[in-house]
Amino acid sequence: MSVWSGWIVRRIESWFSSFQRRHDLLPVVTAVAPNDGNKLLLHVGCGHATLAHIPVEGFHREGWKELRLDADATVHPDIEATMTHMVSVGSGFADAVYSSHGLEHLYWHDVPKALAEFWRVLRDDGFAVITCPDVQAAAAMIAQDRMFEPAYESPSGTITPFDILYSYRPFVEQNPQWMSHHCGFTLSTLTQVLREAGFPMVAGFRRPGAFDLWVLASKSQRSEGEMRTLAKDYLVSI
Repeated sequence: MSVWSGWIVRRIESWFSSFQRRHDLLPVVTAVAPNDGNKLLLHVGCGHATLAHIPVEGFHREGWKELRLDADATVHPDIEATMTHMVSVGSGFADAVYSSHGLEHLYWHDVPKALAEFWRVLRDDGFAVITCPDVQAAAAMIAQDRMFEPAYESPSGTITPFDILYSYRPFVEQNPQWMSHHCGFTLSTLTQVLREAGFPMVAGFRRPGAFDLWVLASKSQRSEGEMRTLAKDYLVSI
């Protein structure tokens, strides 16, 4: 097969996959947790990351089975779908949803759609763990006219307040479709949209030095003690 023919085949496959998602033609994933005691973790907007990259102790010591979901087929997810339209994932499917630096890539009007999908695919006693950039911390530097000064060092390079708001510039240059940021959150706004999406219990915190937010949202009512225990196990240490 020539290079040109291969490109045509890939474009057709990409279009067909997109057509399936738009018209709800993908098979619905309704698998239940295996009998080995593992729980199901739906890793939404996973990119190239896997369970091994999630910096949360609870997901590593509790025996979780991970299913990776992403709209970008090139990262080889288990489920190809957008976080606003996870039609191929059955309702009440997962024990937990994990989303790292994903919501800020949505336009604001799509955030409620994504959170409604998180709520739908969780079991009644499930919970979501969400981390995203802290725009309040970035704004503090911008207010000092330090837009392009280093905020912190990442494995990919130096991150500035500009990158926190709009996404890391080299990534956007390589893949503007998936890598650009279209909205942002403070801790209070992230908590508010989660409660508006139907999560009755939300716990979280800022890490100003790391310029990120970490939030745990429970689908069911829990006591404050239960939320503290969950947060201790499934949020990063401050």
